[in-house]
Amino acid sequence: MCDSCGCGRPPVARTIDVNERLLAANAAAAEHNRAHFARRGLFAINLMGAPGAGKTALLEATIMATGRTQDIAVIEGDQATERDSARVRAAGAAALQVETGLGCHLDADQIHRMLNRMQLKQGGWLFIENVGNLVCPALFDLGERLRVLVTTPTEGVDKPIKYPPMFRAADLVVLNKVDLLKYVPFSFAEWIEYLGAVNPRAQIIRTSALTGEGIDTWLAAVAKHAPAFPAGDSR
Repeated sequence: MCDSCGCGRPPVARTIDVNERLLAANAAAAEHNRAHFARRGLFAINLMGAPGAGKTALLEATIMATGRTQDIAVIEGDQATERDSARVRAAGAAALQVETGLGCHLDADQIHRMLNRMQLKQGGWLFIENVGNLVCPALFDLGERLRVLVTTPTEGVDKPIKYPPMFRAADLVVLNKVDLLKYVPFSFAEWIEYLGAVNPRAQIIRTSALTGEGIDTWLAAVAKHAPAFPAGDSR
């Protein structure tokens, strides 16, 4: 029974119903995005992780390492400011910003509204840097082909078992900032054990966006997942 008015309606049931409809609407929009990506020959990557994990730094390293050999664009999600978009543009890629305000994640409709503003050619990589959060982004499909979770030694070894939906959702898990391993107490073996218990299928890559360590391995892993599109530009 509802404590506030005695109406007999359980508030939790109504909240679940709203959430189910929200997720269903997002799933439909995500399928539309997926078809849009396929039609335009774009490879969409959802880049997730906690604030400070180095998602933007990894993008900067990716853009600079590929040079002119790979067409890359980025949709940036943050609650406020265009600081990360400015960093991506300075690194050499096009970037569009979504400011979510109080929103803690990007959704498929927000991505759809950005698609017609993107100028990527067929075979281009579209990185979607999600809002820094280890909870909500795992629930919202954006229509991406690849889900990447960026984490760091400074977050501790137990994050996979404390935030299992996020780690379970990832195709690739990037342990970034490995240059800090010599400064922080972090057991790589223990972290691997926890991650394996949650998501044994995830590929693990160690990187340092600062020093460049592992960036070639990261690029190869992304390229391996990229679909082979027919020759020609499908705009």
